[in-house]
Amino acid sequence: MDPLVDEAEAQALLRVARRSLQAYLEGRPPPDAAELFGEGGPPARLREPRGVFVTLTNGGRLRGCTGYIEARLPLWEAVRDLAVSSAARDFRFPPVAPEEGPLVQIEISVLTPPRRIDPAEIAIGRHGLIARMRGRMGLLLPQVATDWGWGPEEFLGRTCEKAGLPREAWRDPTCEIYGFEAQVFHEEEPALRASAAGAGGGEGAQARASGAGGAAGASP
Repeated sequence: MDPLVDEAEAQALLRVARRSLQAYLEGRPPPDAAELFGEGGPPARLREPRGVFVTLTNGGRLRGCTGYIEARLPLWEAVRDLAVSSAARDFRFPPVAPEEGPLVQIEISVLTPPRRIDPAEIAIGRHGLIARMRGRMGLLLPQVATDWGWGPEEFLGRTCEKAGLPREAWRDPTCEIYGFEAQVFHEEEPALRASAAGAGGGEGAQARASGAGGAAGASP
């Protein structure tokens, strides 16, 4: 997969997510494009709509993960909104508290458009999966299968369970399986430790682009 964003753009998106999360935790409105990028605005690729997920962890524990499967908003704007959504509106977890913010690590997964995929094509560490059937839908990011050590059939079954379907539902001809790839990058350090170490801007926004790895976003 060709990179969807370059290193500078990945770092810019991590800064967008960190500043948006901080604004939410301080009770301020989300920053606008001028605040985040200056008069020139976002780079051209960050103005393109893309599917994306933002994952928050604290000490390796998932604290929130929300995203857009389809391209709905300019990428920078989607990341801004999802940083807040993952902190406040992933109802599997209590909202991130202000004192917890500096301990949270941010990971971003930028997605390719989903396409129908044959189960025999699935490559662990490369593909994320979507299962759709009977009006239900479940998604797991590529890094989840890698982090949990799943093979293709286990990954398919867990994706079906995420949709509220039986684990073997992927074998049903009416179950639609989609695959996608993701460019995944994250802060190297949570903000608190990065600031203590003298990281630029106290944001720890060093990108590591890969097709897998990092925290288990869109977790089971």
